[in-house]
Amino acid sequence: MKISVVQREKDFNLIMTENEISYKIRGAIYRVYNNAGPGLLESAYESALAYELMKENLTIRTQVGLPFVYEGIVMDNGYRVDILVEDKVIIEIKSVEQLAEVHYKQLLTYLKLSGKKLGILVYFNTDNIEASIKRIVNKLEE
Repeated sequence: MKISVVQREKDFNLIMTENEISYKIRGAIYRVYNNAGPGLLESAYESALAYELMKENLTIRTQVGLPFVYEGIVMDNGYRVDILVEDKVIIEIKSVEQLAEVHYKQLLTYLKLSGKKLGILVYFNTDNIEASIKRIVNKLEE
């Protein structure tokens, strides 16, 4: 499911920090996990999480293209961010058998390529969702 920009119905003068957005994201992740449990496809979690984030009146985009620029040239092979929240926080969803170190590195690379400061890696194929939400930071000021 690809969702384009969803505008929230609230005061646009209110600018949330990455940490405030992260708090809302965590709540949405808990709701999805508690309702769906482990073992589904990543696309199912992405759809459910996008829905929960929209209910929080957050502006989101799913499957956002992220170009790969090498020596000033945009290469044909780009990447896709699972969910971009408020144009500030990247969420990467995993439901593989086991998380690997490369999953953390992938999100950090997405942050660097996009210039975003905060990413959240969420691993839904777990018995402990609290321990499976990881914040990845790229020069975030607290």
